[in-house]
Amino acid sequence: MSRVAEGVSPLELADYQKAVRLVLRHPLITPGYPDKTALATVRRWAGQLRTDLMEALGHRLVTTADTARLQRAQDGLDATRPALTRVGRPFDRRRYAYLVLTLAAVGRHGAQVALGELADAVAADAVRIDGLGLDTARKPDRDAFVDAVTWLTERGALTLADGSATAWAGDPERAEALYDIDREIILAVHHPTRVLQHLTSVTALLDSGSALGLSAGRAAQRRDQARRARRLVLENPVAYYADADSELLGQLRAPALAEDLERLTGLTVERRAEGVALVDTSGKLSDIRFPGGGTVAQAALLLAARISAAAQRQGRHALELLPAPTAAERLAARALRIDAALPSRGLVAELAEPDQEPVNEEPAYEASGDEGRIPGETRYPFVTDSWLRGRLKEITAEYGAGFAADLRGDPDRLLGQVLDLLAAMSLIARVDGGALALPMLARYRGVTARVRTRTAAGPPSQTALFADDTANETAEDPTP
Repeated sequence: MSRVAEGVSPLELADYQKAVRLVLRHPLITPGYPDKTALATVRRWAGQLRTDLMEALGHRLVTTADTARLQRAQDGLDATRPALTRVGRPFDRRRYAYLVLTLAAVGRHGAQVALGELADAVAADAVRIDGLGLDTARKPDRDAFVDAVTWLTERGALTLADGSATAWAGDPERAEALYDIDREIILAVHHPTRVLQHLTSVTALLDSGSALGLSAGRAAQRRDQARRARRLVLENPVAYYADADSELLGQLRAPALAEDLERLTGLTVERRAEGVALVDTSGKLSDIRFPGGGTVAQAALLLAARISAAAQRQGRHALELLPAPTAAERLAARALRIDAALPSRGLVAELAEPDQEPVNEEPAYEASGDEGRIPGETRYPFVTDSWLRGRLKEITAEYGAGFAADLRGDPDRLLGQVLDLLAAMSLIARVDGGALALPMLARYRGVTARVRTRTAAGPPSQTALFADDTANETAEDPTP
């Protein structure tokens, strides 16, 4: 029997699970973020949450009068949860740099700070970093800086007392903004579990088997592997058995995993032949919803159906099979890229070229037939970049009337965003020259769509409607 939430009565279990989902979805909760009721909900269950989150996941919950901060035990480098700008776009490196420098500058001010004064302080630090800088005479720099300030404002670390940041970004000579500083929230925003100055690699921020200084020994190792397995299922769209080592595989297959996670979160664990997934039909825990609205999500769903159909082909039309990068290989590739930006004699070389194209994070594979195949290695259908471009061109021709004009006119950008979304959902693995179709993609093999046409009465409503004919499959049936 699961020991998770054992002190919670059946009548209160739903409320407790809501608090769990809140703190897992928002690792920093303040009086106004993500809403005005969240902090009270979490504080009500703070004691039980601290016990269960540590026991089940190895996470540490720290609460103060005005904050609830979840210190996660991290097993990998997750690129799917970026900070977002005022218009909902992921932060680039420049904005992340401004955010860090803004936190440092705010710590040197009193109870209030003017936006222009804060910009000058950040600019004084940024100019010492080769290739960064902050020139308040440049509109792009002002916009990037205001995005960083707004991110802190949304969480309550800064509170607008007077003026307008948007007006300042438009014309700093005519406009200003004044902010109150909440030091308690500032400290909660930046709460590292390591001494950052001592790190030589980003991987030192991760928690391996004995995370958080837990005792050694066989029993403790099994407990840590169980925590790692729960984290893997909780924090990823699907945990594939083929990507797990032998000890982790045993924990993923254990019945206790589903019992613990379902009681902790109130969600359903679904098992298939290739892996296990936590199903969030409410969307209250997931940071990415798929299928979803918008051009990228709709194009991704249609492309997923075409990739899945191609992967089902047999005989001479069958796709080439290639191995997917392992979790260790993906981690090593991402760590290598991030570590390249570590300061060297005070210089951050990566920031010197902020507009360069991103490097493919996945290692390349060159294989044909069974040559070089490792015994027991899992291989997946491979589709080339040219094939993907061709299918997206067909999708745009058929359904593009409902797509956003800027993306419809930039197919390479649209394809890149579509593939990023599919990879984030563990439906494909991006490799050199194309992508691999992963098992969960088969869930979307029966997608159909239609575009609503414009009428004389006004613009169309939703651009497309989708139906998934696999939605009623039973959890016991393995995904083909």
